[in-house]
Amino acid sequence: MRILNFGSLNIDYVYAVDEFVKPGETKAARTLSVFAGGKGLNQSLAMARAGLKVAHAGKIGPEGEFLVATLSEGGVDTRLIERAKVASGHAIIQVDDRGHNCILLFGGANQDIDETYIDRVLAEFKAGEMLVLQNEISSMPSIIAKAKTKGMTIVLNPSPFSNLVPSYPLELVDIFIMNEIEAAGLTGEADPERAAQLLMRSFPQARIVITLGEAGSIAAHRGEIIRQRAYPVKAIDTTAAGDTFSGYFIAGLAEGMDSSRALDLAARAASICVTRRGAADSVPWRKELELKE
Repeated sequence: MRILNFGSLNIDYVYAVDEFVKPGETKAARTLSVFAGGKGLNQSLAMARAGLKVAHAGKIGPEGEFLVATLSEGGVDTRLIERAKVASGHAIIQVDDRGHNCILLFGGANQDIDETYIDRVLAEFKAGEMLVLQNEISSMPSIIAKAKTKGMTIVLNPSPFSNLVPSYPLELVDIFIMNEIEAAGLTGEADPERAAQLLMRSFPQARIVITLGEAGSIAAHRGEIIRQRAYPVKAIDTTAAGDTFSGYFIAGLAEGMDSSRALDLAARAASICVTRRGAADSVPWRKELELKE
């Protein structure tokens, strides 16, 4: 099965700090590192490194060519990526001493996705193939609707969550992958298991996955909830952990795994990711997981 990831391509500026900057505070960063990133790019790399055939669609600005090179070197098909006249998307990321992060996004070329480009991309795919989406690009409702018309299986990671997400045609989504914040945004329910129950009622056709950080993850489908523990490691940077989890969970499903096995695969991949700094650079290859089995 071919996978289309229609997603963001960001330049990540990562600042190491002891604690996050507070309102009104000026703080000196210990280091600055520049990485390829964006939830779309990270998830494409995760799926490719897990062994899937992945094509990435999205846009970069003049300074973003190294983002395309990063995907190509990771085994992702980049022929659908186009160049915009605006700056590439980028992120300002603080990483504290506990490995936690906070992120400020600038959309840039990621917000230059128009109808003509959507049609060009989707013309390359057919019914039964999978579309993966996050929430860092423009024209999301149109992409979802047009892909479903073609009969594609739609996976949505509604991150970062915004007030626009509930207005998307979510009834067309086949698989949701989200964290506790996004689940609460869609349901108004802070408890993840209650949120999962509400999501199953709202979207009975869909498979629901909610990641819980150090508490693991849950998958909900057709009235059943499955729990997955997180593998204990010393985390130094959680920047791409969710994207790694998403990519490997999708890979597991694409290979015919049930939810329980796919969750375990994703948890093992994420446990490796958080022991490394950066976003794209921290996504593990499948052979690294096999060494830990």
